[in-house]
Amino acid sequence: MIKKIAIALVAIILMGCKNENKSSATETPKEIAKFSPDVEENAVIYEVNIRQYSPEGTFNAFTKDIPQLKELGVKIIWVMPIFPISQTKRKATGGDDSKFASDMPAAEQHKYLGSYYAVSDFKKVNPEFGTIEDFRNLVKTAHDNGMYVILDWVPNHTGWDHTWIKQHPEYYTQNAKGEIIDPINPETGKSWGWSDVADLNYDNQGLRKEMAADMLHWIKNENIDGFRCDVASNVPLDFWQQTIPQLRKEKNIFMLAEAWEPELLKDSLFDMAYGWEAHHTMNKIAQGKETVKNWDAYIEKINKDYESNDILMNFVDNHDENSWNGTTKSRLGRAEEAITALSYVMPGMPLIYSGNEYGLDYSLKFFEKDSIPKSKGVAWELRTKLGKLKSGNIALNGGKSKASYTRIKTDNENVLAFKREKNGKKVYYIANLSAESVNVKIDLNGNFTNYMAGKSMGINSNQVYSVLPWQYYILTN
Repeated sequence: MIKKIAIALVAIILMGCKNENKSSATETPKEIAKFSPDVEENAVIYEVNIRQYSPEGTFNAFTKDIPQLKELGVKIIWVMPIFPISQTKRKATGGDDSKFASDMPAAEQHKYLGSYYAVSDFKKVNPEFGTIEDFRNLVKTAHDNGMYVILDWVPNHTGWDHTWIKQHPEYYTQNAKGEIIDPINPETGKSWGWSDVADLNYDNQGLRKEMAADMLHWIKNENIDGFRCDVASNVPLDFWQQTIPQLRKEKNIFMLAEAWEPELLKDSLFDMAYGWEAHHTMNKIAQGKETVKNWDAYIEKINKDYESNDILMNFVDNHDENSWNGTTKSRLGRAEEAITALSYVMPGMPLIYSGNEYGLDYSLKFFEKDSIPKSKGVAWELRTKLGKLKSGNIALNGGKSKASYTRIKTDNENVLAFKREKNGKKVYYIANLSAESVNVKIDLNGNFTNYMAGKSMGINSNQVYSVLPWQYYILTN
């Protein structure tokens, strides 16, 4: 954080009939500390959708709000793609019946802004959002407030009017006729349906060099702190093995993979992957399709599949989920608060998608202008409390030196209870993850602080407790 010292200089002018006070202020800049694994332990990550964050949809509109993100415990800001969007094959709608902007009535075509992920130039910014100077100010403001900025990178494909299409068609995957194609689902061998983008061919060494150089440009020249890499598992692993060490030579960076594959986390490649299984399990529990048993199975699975220093991102929402799969309210219903709290206290790093802090309860348009609510209320208070606990209690460390996770026995299968612990500090989570009231005994004894209520609370293993549907407790020692 930059420390500001204001020194008032007062000059009294004796000549004439007026006194004039003059003051000047000097700043003593202090560089933000280099990114380190310590940051990962208690960080909250914030995904900002610049287009939809404000009615203006600009870098500047978001930048002015960066300081208040400290209240939420945010330490990493993930900025969705900021690059110019392809005009060619620009999408107007998604899904199986997707249409291009050019398919729509001429008078309406201007409102279809396309997908952020259909990049036409990796070294420029979308003028819709502002200028490169505006982006630099965003990064500086984040750094001044002790936060790191990672840029959403799209290595798997480009838009159809990227300069490489004409200058280097060999950079792209081509069919038997020599035609550039859109991305293919490796599991089915068929198109994903991402018809607004062209698939990149990583068998080409020239592409690899240019992609690495473009990534390095943003680290070296624009001072960003890492990348969130879109569909990272669709890009060959050896590209990441070649490129990420090169990037880390320039600067200590944070790398987030939109993927779940454990191999992407090995050997100091990506720092964090998506906790997709946790996300789906939490959704299904909230919908009554799965139970606490499924949660326990998930924990057992990740302990088997991942190494102890691997980090997964915990999320109840993101840009894809909100726009295509429904809001947190529609997916989680009455369980929303209990599940949100779970995403903070479980091992890993919690995500806030822009709008969650304001109780966003509608799906944002993906290809058109929209905006999030900006009134602080219950959602802001909840995220503030949870963020303060996450950032301030080492028992919730979720990085490479994460706190332990110990399941606590109960006599009711709908009640999840566990302990996080590190260096004598403990945090307990107890929740009725069902739509029915339950009576339960909990294998726990002692006096604790009910963190969310700010009151003391005693627990006796011999006592039967009545717990309402989706009621939860976070206890600290």
